Amino acid sequence: MSKERANKCIECTVTNCAHHCCDDDYCSLDSIKVGTHECDPTEDRCTDCLSFKMK
Repeated sequence: MSKERANKCIECTVTNCAHHCCDDDYCSLDSIKVGTHECDPTEDRCTDCLSFKMK
């Protein structure tokens, strides 16, 4: 299952996301929303892609 186009500005390796381009490690969305699950994020692992959608 291949998405219509890879957005070369958004690299992504989350293959179980519905927006992931199966042929490349890129997102197919025009833009994404990044957020956090922490009150005071201090590390990169504290951030989340809020555009994630399970396949």
